[in-house]
Amino acid sequence: MGKVFRTGELKWRELFLGALCSVLPDLDVIGFVFGIENGDLWGHRGMTHSVLFAALVAGSLAALWCRGKPAAAMMGLFSYFFLCTASHGVLDVMTDGGLGVAFFSPLDTTRYFFPARPVLVSPIGISEFFTEYGVRVLVSEAAWIWLPSLAVFVLLSAIQHALRAKSR
Repeated sequence: MGKVFRTGELKWRELFLGALCSVLPDLDVIGFVFGIENGDLWGHRGMTHSVLFAALVAGSLAALWCRGKPAAAMMGLFSYFFLCTASHGVLDVMTDGGLGVAFFSPLDTTRYFFPARPVLVSPIGISEFFTEYGVRVLVSEAAWIWLPSLAVFVLLSAIQHALRAKSR
């Protein structure tokens, strides 16, 4: 995501925060310890996977990071943090398990999936990754998420390189 937002505002600290934003929605699994069910507002893939949550996280981080900076810098960082956070839910709707993602929570708690769901659902819990199924999940994610992301990265890099060469 940082490659798309190539700007002077994105240093290593902001890139690291963007990476944290991309996994932040899954902190909702802590709710299982407190008896929160999957389908609840604060359940897994509920409120923390919503567009509102992504906007609140992005707005908070942009406001903290951009004090005294121009509005354009704040909007750029807001957009970056928002897309990093929201991308988690977008990837989750491509999985073959769970109840779906409540994108419009709390206004509408309907859970959504994409019509095509090629990505194997990731197990909850670290120990489950060290099984045959965990390996199949990693292969599935590599095929459907990492390789396409790499292709987009290479394409964007080539376009940016060509544009820089053309402007010289």
